[in-house]
Parts: sequence; C-alpha cells; structure tokens
Amino acid sequence: MRGLRPLSIVTFVIVVSALVGGLFGRSALAVDDKMAERYATFSAALSAIESQYVDKVESDRVVYSAIRGMLSTLDPHSSFFDPREYAQMRERQEGRYYGLGITIQSVNGDITAASVFEGSPAYKMGIRRGDVMARIDGEDAKGWTTEQAMKKLRGAKNTVVKVEVRRTGYDQLIPLDVTRDEVQILTVPAHFMIDATTGYIRHQDWGENTDREMQRALNDLKSQGMKRLLYDIRGNPGGPLDQAIKVSNEFLPKGKMIVYTRGRVRNSDQDYRATEESSFLDIPMVVVANRNSASASEIFTGAMQDHDRAYVVGETTFGKALVQSVYPISNGAGLALTTAHYYTPSDRLIQRPWDETFDEYLSYTQKDQDGIRPHKPSDLRRTDSGRPVYSGGGIEPDKYVPGQIEGFNPTPFGRALYARQEFETFAQKFIGDGDTRVNLPLGKGWVVVKKGFTVDDRMLKDFRDQIVANRIKMDESAWQKDLTFIKAMIRFRIDEAAFGIAEARRRMVEVDPQAQAALASFGEAEKLAGVQKKAAQ
Repeated sequence: MRGLRPLSIVTFVIVVSALVGGLFGRSALAVDDKMAERYATFSAALSAIESQYVDKVESDRVVYSAIRGMLSTLDPHSSFFDPREYAQMRERQEGRYYGLGITIQSVNGDITAASVFEGSPAYKMGIRRGDVMARIDGEDAKGWTTEQAMKKLRGAKNTVVKVEVRRTGYDQLIPLDVTRDEVQILTVPAHFMIDATTGYIRHQDWGENTDREMQRALNDLKSQGMKRLLYDIRGNPGGPLDQAIKVSNEFLPKGKMIVYTRGRVRNSDQDYRATEESSFLDIPMVVVANRNSASASEIFTGAMQDHDRAYVVGETTFGKALVQSVYPISNGAGLALTTAHYYTPSDRLIQRPWDETFDEYLSYTQKDQDGIRPHKPSDLRRTDSGRPVYSGGGIEPDKYVPGQIEGFNPTPFGRALYARQEFETFAQKFIGDGDTRVNLPLGKGWVVVKKGFTVDDRMLKDFRDQIVANRIKMDESAWQKDLTFIKAMIRFRIDEAAFGIAEARRRMVEVDPQAQAALASFGEAEKLAGVQKKAAQ
C-alpha cells in the first residue's frame, strides 16, 4: 500500500485535469465537460433524496454509500473508509495509540472486551477477554455503542479512566482505575526457541513498525543460538508494501529483486530490490503459510520461494496481487484505490481471477483446498534454481498440508465451535497460578492452572456441558474425529488468557499439524540453503 499526500477528491480531480489539459490541450476539455455533467447528476440526485425522500436521511451516509457502490464496480479490494474506519486503519498501520489496550464489542447491549493487548494498561490491571465494562467514569454503559465507549476509554497519556467491570463468577462489580498510556499493537507478537537451534517467529500482521519488530525478534533469537528458523505467516492479511520489502531484505542479498509493480498511473511501475546487507542470509528457513496469508504476506513468501531462500509449507495463499494507494479525502475519510498489480521475482502474477459479484472470490477461505491444482503451460515459472512455480492464483506451497484453523483441518462441527468462539468463552474462567493483577478472591467456578497443564477429562466434560448449554447440537462422531483439535484449542485459549501469546504459541507448535510438517521439512530447507551458498560463491 502506498500513501499519497492528503487531497480532497475534488482537488485531486482538478489537479489531474490541469495536468492532462496542459499536455493534451483541447482533448481534455471534453473530459472536463463530462466530469462536470456527472457531478451535476450526482448533486441533483443527492438534493432530491435530501428534500423528497419519505424519511429524513443523513447526507454523509448517502454519499458514503454512493462511494462504496462506485468502488464495488471496480475490484474486490478498492474500498472506502468513513472517518472512524479510516482512523482505525491508520492506528493499525501505525501500531500505537493512547488508551487502555482493548478491543471492544457490544454483546446484548453490554460493552465487552473482545481482546486485550499484552503489556497494555488494561492487561496490567487484569482486565480479561469477556469482561463487561459496566460503568465508565461513573456512567452506566448499558446500551452504549462501541463508538461512545471508545470516546470515553481513550484519552491523553497518563490520565485515568475509572471502569467498573462485571465478570462471570462475581456478584459485585470490580472497580479499576486504569491509567491511559501508549498502546503498542504488535505485528510480531511472539518469538521463541523451539529447541536449542530452531527459532520460531509468529508474523501476525503488517504495520509501520514491523521491520523494527522483526529485527528485534531475529537478533534475540540469534543471541539464543538460532541456527534455523520456522517463520509462521499464517492468517496474516497484509499491509504496507514498503514493510514487505524491508522484511524480505532481512533474508535476501543486496541487489536481489523482491517484487515489482505495474500500473497505468504515474510512478506505479517500480522495481523493488534488497538495498541493505543482512546478517540472516545463511539460516535455513521454512515458511508456513495458509489460505489467509495475503497481499504483503504473499510478496514476502513469493520472494523467499522464488529465490530458493525458504521452503514453503501449508496451503495455497489467498491470491491478492493488487497494490492499493491510500488517499486521505475530505472530513477525515479515506479511499484505498487499486493502482497497480505486483509480480514476484520469477514474474508471477499471483492474483486470483474474480467473478462478477466477487462472491466466489471472497469465499475462497471457506472452501476445502485441493493440494493438486491444474495449470496452464503459460503459467509455469522457475525459481532461481529451476524449481517449477506457477502464476495465476496465490503462492502454492512446496509441501501441501491442509489446515485452515491453527494448522488443523477440523470437521464442520469443529469449525462451528471455533466460529462461535466456544474456546474463548471456556477459557474465561481460568486464571494462571500466581496471577495477582486483580487482587480478588477467586470467583464462583473459577479454576487456577499452572504452566504446562494438560487438558484432562474434567475439562473436556465441562467444555461439553458448555456446548450443550449454548444449544449446539453434539455430534459424537465429529467430536471423536476433532478431539485432538478440540484439546489443542482449549489449551491454546487458556494459555493465551492465563500466560500470554508466546506461551500459547510455544505449546501449540507441539501439536499443530502444519507446524510439525514444517519442522520435518528442514532437510529441504537446508538443501536450498546449500544452493544459495553455491550461487553466492
């Protein structure tokens, strides 16, 4: 994604028209006339709606809907952001803001913590996923919108917000004074050593600080003796193009092509190469990707595969090879407009084709994959060493291992448990041994667990009871088929809530089928590393 300086849409059109007029003279006047006619048509329609429609309408809502409708005729990824959405997108990219460090949602009129960022003010005070913000600064928050609550929860650094939390198992509200501070939204939330020589990095998202987060993780692992790296980019939806280039540069020699873009607007045709020397060129690497790895994640994965820098395990990635330029427009809104296609170093366009309504395209991640895909002869490309790779629909792994949910491929029953957040709900009543962030006695039904706990028969029975209470039809055959997945997800969500994401990921790697297949593939990664060394000599 590439940014342009702030311009209103009207100003942008005027600037473009002026440039075209200066270059092509009279032929541009007809374009100007047509544009004026279209503005007049739109303005007349908006005026009629505002004055004649049976109910009073908000002009902003009508205009925003019109822009979204206009973009929906172009491609699946050009999109409009209203001021709130645009601010949230910028926060995600920047990776920081001042507040408590929680994401919230309205559940039956209650402002509920959907997630809590590790290390944030809320986390340090013991706020947990599932807690209800019943009162905020003395006001009853029942029935508030999430936007109302966000305005109250955020504020200047070092100011205090008083929240009263309702938590399952407690008869009274829990009063907490939380001091607002800068919240870091980590895009590389976990890294650790799997064994004495194997490092692991979880690359979950992309933001403006990803390259610095990655450098810290790599240097830390190197200091612990890392000799090979398992790089987990599953579920990573993509982000800024410049960050994909900088992170790829950590593993490629100076001068190597990372990605190139082609479009029809000025400056959209660009070749991007590694420009810095790196300390991580010789470490054998396995990248594990899945159907939800997209955009910038595919730039990285494609560059690693094309240059034989990493062995790729998992599923075929999403297949998004479009570059969006972000245009801040009037009143704090924003526009992400597709301005170019990108290609991997071997000349692969990995964009999947889309249908007229985008339905099949956007539902790709919900469908079962086939490890063997037919290809046109014209789609064949070659990596640096001559290995076959293919254009036209995502990055295909070197070793196909299905696993759409945390490396597992559960039955529809198991997928339903995951989609309905049954594992997150179950984990809410567990607390880590020694966790004293909220100085309260255990609530009714709360369970203390120690690091390294096992999911025993009692936990499984309690989980089944929860499923039945939530009116999910039990499927005994599917339960048995999914039992390893169910136990892994129960353990993962409890670890995440009680001990943090690094501990949760560390233990998930032990049972995650895709991660285990990746660990078994280091022999292939070492062969590729040998190819790289010979090429460099």
